[in-house]
Amino acid sequence: MEAIDVRDLKVSYDRKNFVIKGISFRVRKGEIFGFLGPNGAGKTTTIRVLTTLIQPTEGDVYVLGHDVKRDPLSIRKKIGVILQQPSYEWSLTVEKNIYVYGVLWGIPKSELLRKIDVLLRDFDLYDIRKNYASDISIGQRRRLQLAREFVHDFDILFVDEPTIGLDPVIKRKVLDYLRNMAREGVTLFFTTHNLEEADYICNRVAIIVNGKIHVIDEVENLKRSYEKERTVEILFNNGNDAIIERLKGIVNDLRVVRPAYNGEPYKIITDNLSMVLEIITDFIRNNGYSLLWFNIKKTDLEDVFLNIVGGENAKDT
Repeated sequence: MEAIDVRDLKVSYDRKNFVIKGISFRVRKGEIFGFLGPNGAGKTTTIRVLTTLIQPTEGDVYVLGHDVKRDPLSIRKKIGVILQQPSYEWSLTVEKNIYVYGVLWGIPKSELLRKIDVLLRDFDLYDIRKNYASDISIGQRRRLQLAREFVHDFDILFVDEPTIGLDPVIKRKVLDYLRNMAREGVTLFFTTHNLEEADYICNRVAIIVNGKIHVIDEVENLKRSYEKERTVEILFNNGNDAIIERLKGIVNDLRVVRPAYNGEPYKIITDNLSMVLEIITDFIRNNGYSLLWFNIKKTDLEDVFLNIVGGENAKDT
């Protein structure tokens, strides 16, 4: 039995315009499955179906062998959910937040107190355990939200951007914590916009764009399949738009990802690296521009993602 079995799922809020347009996938028990896509692609809607918050418009969805439409209560007893939205009580202390949540799950007091002590230490919350949630930092609140969910047992954990607001040290610690859970048999359904994190933690990924899954495969297989594509990161002291337009006019199938902020490099995706480098060199020689940043990246999951969603022309709905 698969942990998750989705067959031709379609979701529409008005039964006319589909947000999810017929997707199928399976998640194996004990794996970390990345569900990736741009904003509005359908990730959150899919999670809402899998966690029984909304029902499918069409198709069949089974979580741990239970039908989401016919047996949602059995599913809720066996899953954990960590979403981006805050889910703790501001007026309670860090320690009390975890305690109350454990009581709601029916955990015996002696076991609950032991778990709380472990979680407070695992998530570096022990020194602030008596502080109210309203008085701690954003990163500390995120760690509280994570720790609170781990107080109860589950077979599948749905995590949406679990490391937002965390410093690099705690971020890696959380990711390793999740990996260890998978080694112990817990299935993780992982969504993030941080492709470096997904590359680090996921066994397999699905990439969804505009309500349709474009690819599902092992992370290493995906990277190998796009090895001929290389990403050049480049930034000139000026004239960036001019050289980008010249490159696009000469090199076929060139994809360009423009920076989100001024001062960040452009990303040029190409399978003709030698030609791109020759044009850049000639441009510098003939126009007197100087490079502020230049890097040729090894193929990673971010490169795969950008290729699939279409770089700067990806529709982010």
